[in-house]
Amino acid sequence: MKFDLAVTVREQSGKGIARQLRRSGKIPAVLYGQGECVLLTVNPDELVKILKAQAGSTVLVSLTVDGAKAKASRTALLRDYQVDPITGSVLHADLFEISMDKPIRVKVPVHVTGGIPAGVKEGGVLHNNTRELHIECLPAAMPDQIDVDASSLGISQGIHLKDVARREGIRFLDDEDLMIVSVAAPISDAKMEALLTGGAGTASEPEVAAKGKEAGEGGEPAKAGAAAAAGDAKGGDKKAAGKDAPKAEKKEPEKKK
Repeated sequence: MKFDLAVTVREQSGKGIARQLRRSGKIPAVLYGQGECVLLTVNPDELVKILKAQAGSTVLVSLTVDGAKAKASRTALLRDYQVDPITGSVLHADLFEISMDKPIRVKVPVHVTGGIPAGVKEGGVLHNNTRELHIECLPAAMPDQIDVDASSLGISQGIHLKDVARREGIRFLDDEDLMIVSVAAPISDAKMEALLTGGAGTASEPEVAAKGKEAGEGGEPAKAGAAAAAGDAKGGDKKAAGKDAPKAEKKEPEKKK
């Protein structure tokens, strides 16, 4: 899709100039590429129309440049823009000039078609694993989106990039095994409850700790217990020896002659 946009060359830059432009109902923009960088002034209403029609990265913009020293008509891509977080108004735009006879690399959104997949009707969950694909093509061949038909997908099935139909003049740059869309098996209520509560993980910890103490693998507590047991055993031996051993005979003192 292609849009027309009238812009004006500006000479000055800076935050102060940008604030003046916004107060006057315009916004600052920059056109770069083809070996140069041009400061521009743009009507924000015209830019918003482009943003509402498309995501922006796949839109060809035909620029009519007022005040240009060289080319008055140029073709560009809307590469980036800034939005006020409070009012939502556009604050700045970056445009990238392209040549119609040279390939470009862009990100194109994935559009899942075919209605509700068969696996979802059986209770599965649809996952849009990849939202955008990287492609290379001439500007005139750039698609607005890549359609992927997921209607025949069953549970535990998916579509990889290698399964997507190829278009003439378009080269995919992502890995062929990249998962685009899939249908996952449903999670049972019992499994979901176990995942949320974490009962399986907490139940095994006391048992491991107890085994560690019994086997003497728990560190210092186990050593202390072993030492205490050894001490009791030694004390018991001493007591036993004192009890069972015969008493020593008392020697009578010798009488002095």
